[in-house]
Amino acid sequence: MTEPAARERSASAGELPLGGAGALVSFDEFAAGASIITAQADDRAADRTASTPRWGRAAVVGALLVAALLIMIVISAGSGQLHVPPAEVVGAITSKLGLDWFPVPTHAQGESALFTIRFPRIVMAMLVGAALATAGALMQGVFGNPLAEPGVVGVSSGAALAASSVIVFGITFAGNWTVAVMAFAGGLITSLVVFALARSRGRSEVVTLILTGVAINAFCGAGLAFLTFLGDTQAREQIVFWQLGSLNGTRWQYVAVVAPLVLIGFIASLAMARRLDLLSLGDRVARHLGVNVERLRLLAIVVVALMTGAAVAFCGIISFVGLVVPHIIRMAVGPNHRTLIPLSAVGGALLLVSADLVARTAIPFADLPIGMLTSLVGGPFFFWLLRRTRSRAGGWA
Repeated sequence: MTEPAARERSASAGELPLGGAGALVSFDEFAAGASIITAQADDRAADRTASTPRWGRAAVVGALLVAALLIMIVISAGSGQLHVPPAEVVGAITSKLGLDWFPVPTHAQGESALFTIRFPRIVMAMLVGAALATAGALMQGVFGNPLAEPGVVGVSSGAALAASSVIVFGITFAGNWTVAVMAFAGGLITSLVVFALARSRGRSEVVTLILTGVAINAFCGAGLAFLTFLGDTQAREQIVFWQLGSLNGTRWQYVAVVAPLVLIGFIASLAMARRLDLLSLGDRVARHLGVNVERLRLLAIVVVALMTGAAVAFCGIISFVGLVVPHIIRMAVGPNHRTLIPLSAVGGALLLVSADLVARTAIPFADLPIGMLTSLVGGPFFFWLLRRTRSRAGGWA
C-alpha cells in the first residue's frame, strides 16, 4: 500500500499514521499515549520547578527580614510622646521572662505605656501586615496574575460596606465589637459571593473571577456612597476614617481575636504552597499532576477572606500591602511559594510596623491614617511595576 493511500485510509477510518504506512494505531490509543507522555513531561517540569527553591538566598533574606523586624519593634516601642531608650525596651521584655540582662524603664509610666499601648499596637501591626502580605501572595498564585491582591475578590469593599452600615444605622448587637464583627462577616460573605457567581458548570476561570470581583467591588462602592449620603456628618467622618485605616486604640483583646485567625490562615497557606507551585504551570498541567484546581481556588479564596477580614475588622482598609510585599520578596528569592509565603509574612509585618511608626511620629500629637501611608508607598511602586513589566515583556498581554 502506498503512503498516500494509507493516509486516505487512515483518515477515513479515524486512524493516524505512526511510524510508516504499515504501523497504524487507533486515535484513542494515540491520544492516550500523548497524554501520558505530556503528563510525564509536565511532571518532570513541575518537579524541577517545585523542588529547586533558592534556599540559600531565602535563608539570607529571611534572616535579614527578621533582624530588621526585631530592630524596628524596639525602635517603634520606644518612640512616641514618652521616649523609652532601646535598652529599656528590651529590659522591659526580658524582665517579664525573669531575666535581668537589661535595665527596666526608669520613667514611672514607661512600662505601663509599653505593655498597654505600644506593644498591642505593634503586635497588631505585625499580624495585619503578615495577613495582608500572605493573602496577596496567595491571590497572585491562585490567579496567576501579578496584579492580584485581596481586594480583587471584594474582601475590602464588602468589609467597608458592612462596617458603614453599622455606623450609619447605629447597629449595636455586639456592643463595641459590632463594627469588627460586621466587617469580618461582610468581607467573608462578599468573597464567597464572588466565587459562587464566577462558577459555571462546576468550574471557575481566572478571568471570570477577576471580572466578577470588579463588578462586586463596583456594587459595594455604590452602596458605600449611598450610605455616606444617608449618614450625618459624624457618621460620614467615621466612614471616611475607617476606610483610611488606623491602628490607634488597639488593645490586647483585639489582638487575641485576630491572632488565631491569622495563624490558621498562615498554616493553611503553607499547606497549599506546593499545589500553588504546580498551579503556576497552568490549570491543565496541575490537573494532570493530581491537583484539584477548583478545590484549591475555593480554599485559597476562603483563606484570603479569613485573613483579610480579620485584618481589616479592627484596623480598617489598608491598601497595597498585599500587592507590594509579595512582589519585592519574589524578586529577591524567586516564585517558589514555600519560601515566598513565609517571607512575605515577615516582610508584611516589617512594612506595617515601619508604617505605623511613621504614622505615630511624623506629626507631633497626631496619628496619621496608616492606610494613607501604605498607599503613598504602594502607588508609586505599582506604577514602577507597570513600567518595568512593559519595558521587559512588552506589556501584560
